[in-house]
Amino acid sequence: MSRGDMAKPLLGHQSMEGDPSTTPAAGRTIGVLGSGDFARSLAIRLVCSGFKVVVGSRNPKRKAGLFPSAAEVTFQAEAVKKTDVIFVAVFREHYSTLCDLADVLAGKILVDVSNNTEVNHHKESNAEYLASLFPACTVVKGFNVVSAWTLQSGARDGNKQVLICSNNQEAKRTVAEIAQVMGFTPVDMGCMSSACEIENIPLRLLPAWKIPILLALGLFLCFFTYNLIRQVIHPYIREQKNKLYKIPIEVVNTTLPCVAYVMLSLVYLPGVLAACSQLYYGTKYRRFPDWLDQWLQHRKQIGLLSFFCAALHAVYSLCLPMRRSHRYQLIETAVKQAMEKKMNIWVEEEVWRMEIYISVGIIALGLLSLLAITSLPSIANSLNWREFSFIQSTLGYIALVISTLHTLTYGWSRAFDENQYKFYLPPTYTLTLLVPCTVILAKIIFILPCIRQRLLRIRRGWEKGRYVKFVLPSATGEYSSGETSSNV
Repeated sequence: MSRGDMAKPLLGHQSMEGDPSTTPAAGRTIGVLGSGDFARSLAIRLVCSGFKVVVGSRNPKRKAGLFPSAAEVTFQAEAVKKTDVIFVAVFREHYSTLCDLADVLAGKILVDVSNNTEVNHHKESNAEYLASLFPACTVVKGFNVVSAWTLQSGARDGNKQVLICSNNQEAKRTVAEIAQVMGFTPVDMGCMSSACEIENIPLRLLPAWKIPILLALGLFLCFFTYNLIRQVIHPYIREQKNKLYKIPIEVVNTTLPCVAYVMLSLVYLPGVLAACSQLYYGTKYRRFPDWLDQWLQHRKQIGLLSFFCAALHAVYSLCLPMRRSHRYQLIETAVKQAMEKKMNIWVEEEVWRMEIYISVGIIALGLLSLLAITSLPSIANSLNWREFSFIQSTLGYIALVISTLHTLTYGWSRAFDENQYKFYLPPTYTLTLLVPCTVILAKIIFILPCIRQRLLRIRRGWEKGRYVKFVLPSATGEYSSGETSSNV
């Protein structure tokens, strides 16, 4: 769905109970042309919603058993005569088979629920094509973004919107009322020219996830290659040791937290850049660049991918002791210690480092889980704006800080150990600290009273360089007007 779709007004959003002006006539008859899966699910939902349903089929005797007993299954011509609102649940290729019913269909409302197999497969939308075949009818595009499964189960699972468009306002209102009685939320998408956009929506595969997924894959490949060089290629070249067995678990497990950590910082970096832009230009009304605007809109998806990588890192870490190579290394270490007659291998610093490292990591994963859960529509809709902002912003920055502590305790003092620099390449975790630390430092600066107050004023409408009128008393006691800049 495009960015402006959600801003369009809902049709008939008020309650329909007790308001006879908005409630469809009791026992209204609705027609359905077609006998496929969608037509059957539509008939079931209409019957359960209290409508009388007449199904038109070319072979009613064979199809009658597929529909609920409360629905009347008859020939298409008979079904059309008994109702003024007809759902056309047939494929575009079969529209021409309805041309024989043109005279009977005249003056009726046709609801086109069809979709294409490809985006922009035809020059004109299916609804516009149907309207061209039946000019004496009023065509409404709707219900094509709702699946047959949703129709059968109802609109209980999440927010189920029905996008509606037509050149006839009264016909749109009628279909919107039917959608409301069925338990769905109608959304007015305007005139029939919007039908092509509506028909393309079900064909898009996660359009908001394309850029975040490519970003995550790019980061994963970069860090994976970097870790592969340090953990596998370096030992092979310098010491002729075969460490290829590390690739499936160790190298991947070293890469996942890097991606999760950087992705989490990329959730809050665009907000920092937006604040810097507002402070620099002294206004909130200047448009952000397109790349920043797109970045801001993809923060939710970036954050969920960050949580996904962090969860995988936790699972991989739990599986590390289960590997055969790890058990061999433990036995080898124990044998060396026995040969060297080392009775006490307890290192206080290392013990505390590992305890803190694991504890902080668990807390960070818990906060990321909370951020991911509250981003779900069903949870977010139950929170007011202040609660949602506190969790996603305040707790989000706390999660970033704790993730930074998790990274620092992992590195501890190894950043200053020259043995950690393989091919003169620094440890991976030191590279991941760059962006998160920049974001945290910027947030600290924005918290300073002088910066925070100025940013709040800008976001409340104040603009640098804007002139405001004022009135001053003169020496004679009379008042004179003047102008001054609001940034004085």
